[in-house]
Amino acid sequence: MMDNIQPPLQTRMTQSQANNPLHGLTLETIIKELQAHYGWEELGREIDIRCFTHDPSLASSLKFLRRTPWARERVESLYLYMLRRNSKADRETPPAK
Repeated sequence: MMDNIQPPLQTRMTQSQANNPLHGLTLETIIKELQAHYGWEELGREIDIRCFTHDPSLASSLKFLRRTPWARERVESLYLYMLRRNSKADRETPPAK
């Protein structure tokens, strides 16, 4: 009878998101980190959307990306790519002597 007991919802949610690097990050944080890494011009080349190419700003980007799922997916994908590249570069850098 006790086999059907499930952990609390919050515990299940945490377990299901354990390997998701986007978990807990806001869209604002993602855009700020991408902008700091690439700059608006390069970000507009990487993802050709008006909020990055024509008078870019954090506010306009947030407004557009919150309403446009396909664009948000591309931004999240680029963010994950950036994290992987940075992680790989950190592993390949030889230790200082």
